[in-house]
Amino acid sequence: MEKKKEDFIPLLGINNKIIGFEKKEKIHKKGLLHSAVSVFIFNEKSKKDENKLLMLQKRSSEKYHSSLLWANTCCSHPKKHESVLTAAHRCLIEEMGFDCFLEKKFCFTYYELLNNGLIENELDHVFVGYYAYSPVINSKEVNNWKWITLKKLRKDIQLDPNSYTIWLKIIINNYLKKLI
Repeated sequence: MEKKKEDFIPLLGINNKIIGFEKKEKIHKKGLLHSAVSVFIFNEKSKKDENKLLMLQKRSSEKYHSSLLWANTCCSHPKKHESVLTAAHRCLIEEMGFDCFLEKKFCFTYYELLNNGLIENELDHVFVGYYAYSPVINSKEVNNWKWITLKKLRKDIQLDPNSYTIWLKIIINNYLKKLI
């Protein structure tokens, strides 16, 4: 089995300026502040309410954290010398097998201990796009996918929070109005 080359991702300092680069696993073990991207793909541009359909992915069992949890359409980290927009497009293509126009909506910082001892300490850049077709998922990255209304997603997160990634729960519970 070919060993996957480790990517170095941006470490952030004061005012979220890049202060260096480190391996992803080390960043999550030490809880270092770093850059991330979260992409939300909606089915319809016209709807401005909670009945809008969102494409979710269930993370692969091969992911070293948050495996087999439902997440937004895709999420990743920028690689060394890669912009957050380029990283958002790359992860959409790599994980879901398509690309579309993406608009940056907002960013936020969060710090959370994960149940496996890893730490998320991210400045997450959130992008929104629109796509009306089925993805062609990369099974090494994605276990499953589905369309779900935001209304149903909010209810599901309340009923079964352990089935969802921490960042998806934070975004849906705190920043939903910025997404739609």
